Amino acid sequence: MAAKFGFDADALITQFSEASARGGETLRKAVQEATLKALQGRELTMTNIKGALKQVTAAAAKGAGQNPMGADQMEPLLAKAIAGMDAALLQAVEANRRALEQLVDQGAGLRETQVKKALNDIEKMEDMFFDTVRKSLSQASGPLEGAWGQALEKLQMKGSGTGAHAAQTVQQLTEQAQSAMREGRNASVKAMGALLDSYAALASGVLIGMSQGMQGDASPAPAAKAKRK
Repeated sequence: MAAKFGFDADALITQFSEASARGGETLRKAVQEATLKALQGRELTMTNIKGALKQVTAAAAKGAGQNPMGADQMEPLLAKAIAGMDAALLQAVEANRRALEQLVDQGAGLRETQVKKALNDIEKMEDMFFDTVRKSLSQASGPLEGAWGQALEKLQMKGSGTGAHAAQTVQQLTEQAQSAMREGRNASVKAMGALLDSYAALASGVLIGMSQGMQGDASPAPAAKAKRK
């Protein structure tokens, strides 16, 4: 059967509503996969990433609000849910890194409008993540608003995997582009224009390939792991 894009919101709501205190890791994986599915099939723009986060957050919040456990028992599960979104978003950063790496290898410079915007979006990814989830929760979290807020704040204080990988990505790509410029690498204007114009679609295709190849495993690239040790 062909893969379908988009996630099953009802299934995620049910998982949260029926989760037990020991089901944190299961929820983390479910949220990670749901976020990736919500991202797939769209161009990987900041607007589309925000939309995916809002949809997944709303479903998780609705299901969590139906769970009979109290806020104290739910908070660790909510933290796992936020970690699942972070893991998926880290993979989106990695998809952008790989797509930009291809462009830079073919001669795209840091002054290209699309490259500048892509790097700027990557730099803002962590802030966008926290802001989007927080705003979505303010509208949908209900009686668990405090528990969600605490879980989100703890990750924000520690720093997300998305933020760590984004910072490394921007540094790496900047150095790569500067090196390419020194070496005089250049693509034809026509070819480069076509590549730049289709950047968001290229990044989306990379994300789909990564997700299928890793079967939902959003672990950072080896370099990112080394950075965060």
